[in-house]
Amino acid sequence: MLEGITSEAFILGCSAIGAGLAMIAGIGAGIGQGNAAGKGAEAVGRQPEAQDDIIRTMLLGQAVAETTGIYGLVIAIILLFVRPLLTAYLGL
Repeated sequence: MLEGITSEAFILGCSAIGAGLAMIAGIGAGIGQGNAAGKGAEAVGRQPEAQDDIIRTMLLGQAVAETTGIYGLVIAIILLFVRPLLTAYLGL
């Protein structure tokens, strides 16, 4: 089945698939940030006098949610451009 594929091509293909899967982490970050912004807007609508505290807490939550997406992006960039598997297994 894999007769015509070289080891280098196989590792690069697996790295590309892994990078794509790592970028799925951005979906969770987007959903989390959207929920935080929506709930923050609801809270400010109910209690306008607490707007500063609500916005501060909402932005902290969004920053924490964004780290998941950033970690996924870093892993994808490493897999695509640094090619750690090629150097480890093939010595290239």
